[in-house]
This record gives sequence, structure tokens and C-alpha cells, in this order.
Amino acid sequence: MGTGTSKDADGVAHDESDDRDGSLDQAGGQLYVSLKMENYKLNGEIIPHVYGSVPLVGSWDPCKALSMERESASMWELSFVVPPNHETLDFKFLLKPKYGSAPCVIEEGAHRVFSRGALQGESRLAVFRNGEETLEHKIFIKADQVSPFDLAASWRAYQENLRPSTVRGIPDVSINSAPIAGAENGCSASLELDLEHYLVPAPSTSANSGMVYAANNAENPRFTITDAAWYNSYSFKDASISSDRPPTYKGIEVVIPDPSKAYPGTGMVDSKSVGTFSPLQRQDSHRGLFVDRGVGSPRLPKSPSSSTFTFDLKHEAATKNLMPAAAGAVAAAAVADQMLGPKEDKHLAIVLVGLPARGKTFTAAKLTRYLRWLGHNTKHFNVGKYRRIKHGTIQVCLCPLLTRSSIRFLLMQNADFFRGDNPEGVEARNEVAALAMEDMIAWMQEGGQVGIFDATNSTRERRNMLMKMAEGNCKIIFLETLCNDKRIIERNIRLKIQQSPDYSEQPDFEAGYEDFKSRLDNYEKVYEPVEEGSYIKMIDMVSGNGGQIQVNNISGYLPGRIVFFLVNMHLTPRPILLTRHGESRYNVRSRIGGDSLLSDTGEIYSKKLSNFVEKRLKSEKAASIWTSTLQRTILTAGPIVGFPKIQWRALDEINSGVCDGMTYEEIKRNMPEEYESRKKDKLRYRYPRGESYLDVIQRLEPVIIELERQRAPVVVISHQAVLRALYAYFADRPLKEIPHIEMPLHTIIEIQMGVTGVQEKRYKLMD
Repeated sequence: MGTGTSKDADGVAHDESDDRDGSLDQAGGQLYVSLKMENYKLNGEIIPHVYGSVPLVGSWDPCKALSMERESASMWELSFVVPPNHETLDFKFLLKPKYGSAPCVIEEGAHRVFSRGALQGESRLAVFRNGEETLEHKIFIKADQVSPFDLAASWRAYQENLRPSTVRGIPDVSINSAPIAGAENGCSASLELDLEHYLVPAPSTSANSGMVYAANNAENPRFTITDAAWYNSYSFKDASISSDRPPTYKGIEVVIPDPSKAYPGTGMVDSKSVGTFSPLQRQDSHRGLFVDRGVGSPRLPKSPSSSTFTFDLKHEAATKNLMPAAAGAVAAAAVADQMLGPKEDKHLAIVLVGLPARGKTFTAAKLTRYLRWLGHNTKHFNVGKYRRIKHGTIQVCLCPLLTRSSIRFLLMQNADFFRGDNPEGVEARNEVAALAMEDMIAWMQEGGQVGIFDATNSTRERRNMLMKMAEGNCKIIFLETLCNDKRIIERNIRLKIQQSPDYSEQPDFEAGYEDFKSRLDNYEKVYEPVEEGSYIKMIDMVSGNGGQIQVNNISGYLPGRIVFFLVNMHLTPRPILLTRHGESRYNVRSRIGGDSLLSDTGEIYSKKLSNFVEKRLKSEKAASIWTSTLQRTILTAGPIVGFPKIQWRALDEINSGVCDGMTYEEIKRNMPEEYESRKKDKLRYRYPRGESYLDVIQRLEPVIIELERQRAPVVVISHQAVLRALYAYFADRPLKEIPHIEMPLHTIIEIQMGVTGVQEKRYKLMD
């Protein structure tokens, strides 16, 4: 049972545990102590540490200090287990450089004293002074009683591993306590299974998008700021911008349409069907056509339209931008959409709409990753990235190529720049939006299929400009994100200040916070909801507590899949654990496929995996275990208790067809043509009467959608090819790399899904 916490006047939280001191000794458990430091200023190069007296780390030596771990973007944590009658701990916090030999910065003031589950004396902020700079950070200290059941589980895990557990390369925190009756030598060993002991480095291409600001991964602009001619393409007169001539970047002529002229294109509809999908309009010439939307190639029976269909396919193949690098349902749907006439455009632009801090960039990044994984050539164009590169920050004013008036303009890169009544700001923002749109259209003409256009696009004037530019080039679907949850908005604002390059040079968090709030107010004054064209509205969908999604004038396979994906997307943090089954008897003999039993080593791994899952998910009552229908994954999950187990046929290993049960040497010797074909293109190669990797991806789409929909942890126990495809989705790896992704046995890949993106950890339980 957890203990209560309180906050003093300084905002430091501590336990209200004085009234239960007498009950701890008889409780039969131990105390789980959590030390947390909150901050918004420390970067990844400075790591908070805890150091102190002999019971804690051995001496008052900063070199032996215990490193705190980053719990979130604004919180660091160190946790350990102690007996309720532990010796008094006195300690301090210090800041230590991650690299180099720079001196540590030690917390000011007296030692902190922790005794019998509570912090003694007055609580206070952690104050650090480094020269003239002073940093203050809130401290949270909490102690929870660990139940005997948790201790028993930890003891079983300790016996299974037959080794003392360690954290970050040093022994667990061990506190001398009163001898326990029956204990040998009167010592109390730590029983906690330390998962950190099994951590191994993730590959350089790991799924750690959560460590990078999502907009930084968007498409790079085609112009470069180092081109001196770029600065001379505009004249600044009387604090307003006028274009002397349309600048050209790599052969692209930038034309900014007059946004005041309403867009009269065919995409405008008078009658709306909100909340429903418009049915596909069949054309008479295609009534005899049947397309198989299952796994495999489209089946096209002979019909009067066959010659037309063949001609169209040859024409589209020349453009290299309509057929996705996919198979099964996606390929079949792409063919069907092409043949349904002009209603389905060749190129699709998903244009984000919404106020700042509503999750537009997060949504754009996830949608880009999903469509790429399905095989559609998709890119993410972030207008904010264009704005920062073109107009820079205040530091750009040092460039000698800038004129006095342009320097004055660049100094306006604060909240005033985003005012609706600031003509210079409006013109500059429309300019970079036009540049991004031109880049996206040019990319589509070179072979791109789906462009995600990420910006506020908060006025009809801006959206009319984009629709005018898209006319004859691509179909636009507006994706509007609306959020009314003030808590989520506040969280997003704080993440924006911490991660956005707009505030990377702003040392004062509060100043950046107030500037962004002012920017948000400026947008709210002129915001106009989407009511024109084809659109999708996501209303309070990110909270994880339901919401509403509205669609208007949406048709076609791909737009339909996008809507289905968005319906199941949310921001609830949860881990997804991916692991192969334990070593099988076929693995030992290097044979592929089959449905063999586990080897002796595989059975050991199943027990270790059970201990790991029990410890990692002990507080996650809603977690579930997913396996394939093959017995080696079912047997691997066998020792895991306390969680529901679900078998998915979609998680079965790639079907190796007539090669099932063979070794690759046998295939090379007996089927040399098949061996060479697979070697040339593992992604598209299909085993005779079997599957290709592209086939596997298509049957895994329901699994991906369900993983996105889940709000509780999931453990996926599957096979090498299947896990390669699943991992590629989370890591946003190109399709061509999927067959070559390393997926070792007896290793757990933890994918942490959350508001900041995707983060990855790897645990190797056995060699």
C-alpha cells in the first residue's frame, strides 16, 4: 500500500509517514524509496546524481555517486529498496557532466537526512551554484511499503538468475539493518531483480524517435540558407515585404497565389455528409473487373476493359509513383483506386490544421511512419522547419549578407511574429508555407505519393492558397486536430518549450513559456475551423478517453485506411515488449519454418522471460501476452502467469512453402535458382507456395492497428521475420532494410510508446 505525500511551501514533496513508524517494523516488508528531481533546464550532457554516507555508496566521494535516470522529459529518478529499520541515510544531490572531466556541482546547504521512511527536518529545493549561475530544482521523496508477495517474486527471480543483481554497474543499495532471525551471518541481501542489469546498447538505427524533436525528422527544404542570392530576392521597404521577382531554388519557381481569391475547384462540395464515408462511384466500363483484396496478387478476369487496364498500368509504371512497394491488400487497392476514374487523384496531400500544442506534428510523424511501412512513398513536410531555416533566429543577425531592415524583421521572431495583424509576419509565414508546398508538389512529380503538410493552416485564407497551389497537382484532405483538455494542452506547451528549436537558445524556461502562450493567443484570435473540401476532424482523440472523429467527402482505399488508423491512435504511454521464442530444435539444426519444440536452452529462456515479465509488468494488471499459433511461441509463454494470452495466426513465421524444414545450404544445393532469387531481393522474394516479406507486412497490419489501439502493455512473442516487420514500423525503418534487421534470440526489445514519440530499450537475458 502506498503512502501519502504532501508539499511544503517551497513545493518539495515528502511522505506523511510519521504516524506509521510503529507499524513498519511488523509489516514484514521493505520500503521502496523514490528520489526525484524536477527540472526544465538540464540538457542530456548534465546528469543529476545522489551521493552520501557509508550505507549509501561507501563514502562522500562524488566519483561513487549514484546516477539518476531520466523518467520523463522533466523528471529524473533514483529508486532503491531498504528495510523499514534501516540506518539513517544522509545524502546530497550533485550535477555531474556525462562526458569529460569537468568538476561536479554539489548541492548547497546541509545534508539531507532520511530515516524510517521519511525525510527529517525541513524540506527544501535543491540549489546549485556554478559561478554566477544559480539553479533551483524541486525534489520529490516518496517511500512505499513493498508487500511480501513482491519480495517472494524477487527472491524467485534471484534464485533463477543465480547471481547478485546490480544497477548501472555497481552493487544495489544495501542498508545494514537489525539481524533477522534465521538469516545466516545476520545479513539481509537485496532481493530485487534489477532489469537494468540486462540492458544492452540498442543499435544506432533504434526506435528512439522520442529523443528527437519530431519536426527535425521532417523533409529538408530544397533551398539552402548559404546561397547569397537568396538574401537579395526580397526587398524590405517600410517594414513590409515585397517580392522583386520569384526566387528559383533548384529549378523550382515559387509562386504565392493570392489567398483572397476563393478556391473554386471541384473539391468544393455544397452538400456535406459529416461522419460518413462517400461510396465509391463505379464506372460502367469497369463492371466486369474483380480485385482480390486478400494477401497475394490481384486477380483480374478477362473483361472488355482489359485492354484499357493494361494501357493504364503501363502508363502508371512509367510515372513510378502510383504503385506502392507493397503486396496483397495495399497493392490490390492501389490498382482498384487507379481504375475508378478521376475521382481518385494520383497524389494525396494530408494538410494538418490546428492550433499550436494540439499534437499536429506528433500525428503527422505517426501517420508518415504508418504509410511508409505499408509501402506508400510518403514524406513529412514541416513548415516550421522551413521558417526556421529561411528566417533563422536572432543569431542569424550576425550574417553580413543581411540588410538593416531585414535584421529588424528577423528580430521579430517572437510572439509578435505570429500576430494576425502583423502584415510582415503573415506574408513571411505564407511565403514559407508556399515554399514547403512547392517542394512537396515537386517531390510528388518525381515519384512521391503521399505528402503530409504540417502547419497550423489556421485560416481559410491560408487553406485557399494551398488548394489553389494543389489544383491539378494533388488531392488535398485537411486533417484538423482539436483538443479541449487544458491538462493535455499545458503538457504539450511545456514539451514544446523543452524540445522545439524555436526555444533552443532561450535559457529561461518561463520566458519561453510566456512567449509561446502569447503566440497561442495570437493564433486563437484568427482561428477558423475547417468547413471546406475533404476533411477529417479529430476532436479530443489524444486523451485516451474516447473522443470524436468526423469525416467529410472521404473516399478511396488509402484515405479510408488513414481514417481507420487515426481512429485507433492515442497518446497513452505504455510499453510494448518484442521477443523471439526461445531457441527451438530447428534453430539448433539451422532449419527454417516448421513447428518444432523448444531446445533445453529455449526452455531456460522461457523461465527467465517469465521472471522478467513478472517483474517488469507486476503493477500492470491489464497487460496481455500475444503469441503466434506455433507451439514454440506458446511454450515460451507457458511459464508466464497472471496475464491473458492471445494467439494470433497473423504472428506466425513467414511461410517458407516447399522450403519448410530445409536448411539454406539444402536450398542452395537443391534449388539454386530459388536461392539466388531470394539473395537478390529478400523483400519481394516469395517462397514457392509460400510468402514474401511484403506478404508478411500486409497480414501484420491488423496487429499494428491493435497495438496502436491498446492502452496497456503488450508482450509479443513471435518469430524473426515477423518481429523484423513489427520493429521496422516502430523504428521507421525503410522497407528494403526489413529482411536484414538484426533480431537476436533471447533478447527483449522494449518499445515505449508515448507523447514524446517512441523510445527503445534492449534486454539480453541469455547469450
